Amino acid sequence: MKNTLAAMTLALCLLPATSFARDDIGSYSIADAMSSEHAKNKLGNNINFYFGDQAFSEPLQKMGEFSTSKKTNAFNKTDLEACHWVFLSAMIALKDRAIKEGGNAVVEIKSNYKHNLTSSNDTFQCGAGALMAGVALTGKVVKL
Repeated sequence: MKNTLAAMTLALCLLPATSFARDDIGSYSIADAMSSEHAKNKLGNNINFYFGDQAFSEPLQKMGEFSTSKKTNAFNKTDLEACHWVFLSAMIALKDRAIKEGGNAVVEIKSNYKHNLTSSNDTFQCGAGALMAGVALTGKVVKL
């Protein structure tokens, strides 16, 4: 009887914690996320970005495919705010990698949230919860 009561008490104590375990995966506009002044300032114009199957010229050099996975605090933010913020963080990581590798573009950028590869010219995938939001991207660094 004591073990049953203890198990029930433990289950009831853990119940409210599970309500914070939300992880909604949504699609968000790339153009909207990249149009803010903050994004323009952080990304600059030295590296070009091509999403999904957007057309780009034949690369002069291919440096490889690279991935980034970023998380941000989503507490007291809307999913949209948190997802735009963490998307920018992931884009900065791709930009920094392109610079490090000597490239001037990242092409065929795809979402890879929870290892679910999705390709879109217009949207990215973001997982948002009560406390955290995350974006994972993969792209090929090239010199055009």
